[in-house]
Amino acid sequence: MNNIIKQMLDKYEPKNINDEINALKEIIQEIVLSGLSRGNFFNDAAFYGGTALRIFYNLDRFSEDLDFALINPNKNFDLSKYFKFIEKELKAYGLNLEVNTKQKKVDSNITSAFLKGDTLEHILKFFPDEKNQEYSHLFKNIKIKFEVDINPPSGATYDIKYKLLPSPHQVKMYDIESLFAGKIHAILCRNWKNRTKGRDLYDYIFFIAMKSKINLELLKNKLIDSNYIDESSEFDIDTLKKLLIDKFNSINYEDAKNDVSPFIKDTQKINVWNKDFFISITSELE
Repeated sequence: MNNIIKQMLDKYEPKNINDEINALKEIIQEIVLSGLSRGNFFNDAAFYGGTALRIFYNLDRFSEDLDFALINPNKNFDLSKYFKFIEKELKAYGLNLEVNTKQKKVDSNITSAFLKGDTLEHILKFFPDEKNQEYSHLFKNIKIKFEVDINPPSGATYDIKYKLLPSPHQVKMYDIESLFAGKIHAILCRNWKNRTKGRDLYDYIFFIAMKSKINLELLKNKLIDSNYIDESSEFDIDTLKKLLIDKFNSINYEDAKNDVSPFIKDTQKINVWNKDFFISITSELE
């Protein structure tokens, strides 16, 4: 096994094949970030979302997708020009994955691509002692999605972060206040298969435990962009708390728990989830 890959694996303590697949995906995500950095992608775009929290703030849940937003809107942004940097970086670590653009079915502000590769091939490369075929139903293609918002609402503020592995590189990303704004927007506006993603709720708790403040300007602009509020609406922290309380009164928490359970190791953390819990912690928003 490549020594760099081994170093990256050392922080994981996988207990089963599902944990191994999650570790594999996360290491691939970090290699993709390194490749994008080499291609100067972060001159034009910033990293945000749950995976950004996982990689740079040690969020204790696995995350599937890579989310980016352009610094300046550009409807003609060409994501494919960075594929060669991603593929070169992956091949340098012995990883055989293809990058393909996802064709848009409708016009939108999101440009998407997928990384795909043989899961079993890579599991055996990362975990050569894995012989357990009981989990063969999991050995499908690895599939990692990354998306770029090419026309994001204004108001985001940024940090530059550095990583040493797989090789030293820098990443421009939303700062913590803007990350929190994005997560609250997801809770209010993103209904996944008509239900709230438990992963969004898990991250919400993470931000509150960090005592993070919120980029209210960015959040307001995102809510306007989603037609959730009007441009003329008053919007301050008290307004936001009311919107969140209304949302927390309507969530099916059993569905939310089922959504997040595969991505966390300690599922006892979510036993306390109910509307009273989330309404209570929302009083701590700043």
